[in-house]
Amino acid sequence: MRYLRNRWALVRALAPAGVPLSGVLVTALFAAALLPAATALTLAWLVRRIEHADAAAGLGPLLVPLLCFAAALLLGHLSDALVAPLELLTKARINGHHRTQVMRVALAGDGLERLERPEVQRLIAEVSADPRNVIEFTPGDGATGQLRWLAGIVGIVSVCAVLAAYSWLLVAWMLLIVVCLRRLQVRQIDALVDKLRLAYREELHADVWREAAVSPSAGKDMRIFGISGWAVERIQHHIEAGNSPFWSWMIRIVRSGWITFALILMGLVPAYVGVTLGAIDGGNTIATQTAVLATSWALFRAFADTVDIHRMAGAVQVLASYEELRRLLPPVDRPAPTKSVPTTTSTTPGGAQPPAVRFEHVAFRYSGSTRDVLQDVDLELHPGELVALVGLNGAGKSTLIKLLSGLYRPTAGRITADGADIAAMEPARWRERLAVVFQDFVRYPLSALENVGLSRGGAPYDVAGVEQAAMEAGFAGVLERLPDGWQTPLARSRKDGVDLSGGQWQQVVLARAVYGMRQGARILVLDEPTAHLDVRTEFEVFGKLAAYRGETTVVLISHRLSTVRHADRIVVLDQGRIAESGPHDELMARGGLYAQMFKIQAERFQAGFDDRIEEGELA
Repeated sequence: MRYLRNRWALVRALAPAGVPLSGVLVTALFAAALLPAATALTLAWLVRRIEHADAAAGLGPLLVPLLCFAAALLLGHLSDALVAPLELLTKARINGHHRTQVMRVALAGDGLERLERPEVQRLIAEVSADPRNVIEFTPGDGATGQLRWLAGIVGIVSVCAVLAAYSWLLVAWMLLIVVCLRRLQVRQIDALVDKLRLAYREELHADVWREAAVSPSAGKDMRIFGISGWAVERIQHHIEAGNSPFWSWMIRIVRSGWITFALILMGLVPAYVGVTLGAIDGGNTIATQTAVLATSWALFRAFADTVDIHRMAGAVQVLASYEELRRLLPPVDRPAPTKSVPTTTSTTPGGAQPPAVRFEHVAFRYSGSTRDVLQDVDLELHPGELVALVGLNGAGKSTLIKLLSGLYRPTAGRITADGADIAAMEPARWRERLAVVFQDFVRYPLSALENVGLSRGGAPYDVAGVEQAAMEAGFAGVLERLPDGWQTPLARSRKDGVDLSGGQWQQVVLARAVYGMRQGARILVLDEPTAHLDVRTEFEVFGKLAAYRGETTVVLISHRLSTVRHADRIVVLDQGRIAESGPHDELMARGGLYAQMFKIQAERFQAGFDDRIEEGELA
């Protein structure tokens, strides 16, 4: 039953290739499979004519069988020439569809928590089936391999039909031998699949260091700290740990090759000796001997080739891992979008007022952890308010923002917008109201225009809005120095591209968020958005962003307390709880945690300490 399920899975994998392409490939493969029998018959025909040829008749009697034999050879070359590109195109369609489906499964969820599980990461690595790795086979490899295998069965039947004309007993004997041979091969490959699973897992660890070795950012550390050799050793360690069982089993298969050789001899020797003796005694003709010799070898060649079996076994494993991934990441049942964020008309660019957001006794714990990052958080964000979140590292500030963005759901409590639980809303509709700058923002290798404009997904760019956002984020000055302006790729790996410094990238990301706000977002969230900027630039940027106060709710996380002092309200988080909340002057008067933190920073600033993180400005 398992065998049939695996075969049917490979048949279903052909669907993305389409019926016309699959049909042409099947025709070419089956034609190629029939050619050994056809070649043997035409060759025997030609030999028979030669045996009985009359020298006076010339080439006349030989012309037809000779042309048929030449046609068989020509068709063989043509089918070989057709099969390769047809297989390549078929694999490309199947593998492209497979990778698209993997991406859809991975992106189907609205949050990140389920993607962070180790077993999910392992399965994603397995189903990617990198064709550059010799131990991995893709669904396209398996599907076309099965077509080759089926065509080979047809070829074997045709060869057996030719052999049966000589001796049914010989056919039965040779089939018994080849079945034993195939059984041996299947057992070896089944064991090989188990070794492949271990190899996949270790290759995942090795890939981390491979990517680091060629990454410009990680490359600096590896060279400065002198860990290049150590990193190579780590890669080699994981490769050996994963592949040593695989290599050992392959060596074992090679060493057991004498069994295969002995089985082939057991099948071929009786056929060759019997037909040759028959030809000598006159019991059969040389033409019959020629046909038997050719078809016997073709039969064993068809069974001796295990490449397709390897491909099928590897692809079945990939498809099985994909099904397991689908089980672990099922489609999210979203509620009917009848209740979205309540909106009211307004004169603001987005046409809606910012919602009143409330955290109601929210607690959160990351999957696999035993510690609550947030505990009983009760917080309200008033429409149009500028709220600052401050606290020591690990206090839960960034986690609070991820919950607000719907990337995670609270372990306890709920988050509401105008009284509606955001967990019950359509995630895409809710996120249209948000413009977020995360602390670990992504540096996309796209043009400057695309980097800013992608905050609104695939919507057409409002160039005037993008330019205004760049000005408000302080990016306009950098833009003037880019060689191709807005069309300049922001990656040196791209043609005519440039690398930006950390501060310049932060201005790009700020412009991205401001553009999203100008396109309708009514909650602007900034998680350490100016850590790479100097104090003067930071002050100018926040002066422009603060102007949106009233029409947009601004949530700011910053380690620089001199910036947040002008917020309407400052919320101090300490060990996952709200320790203090109020305006700057009120908190300073209390003399609590915020006042202590502010005084320490003020003393460091007066001493000339610059806490900016910089990487070198664009020349």
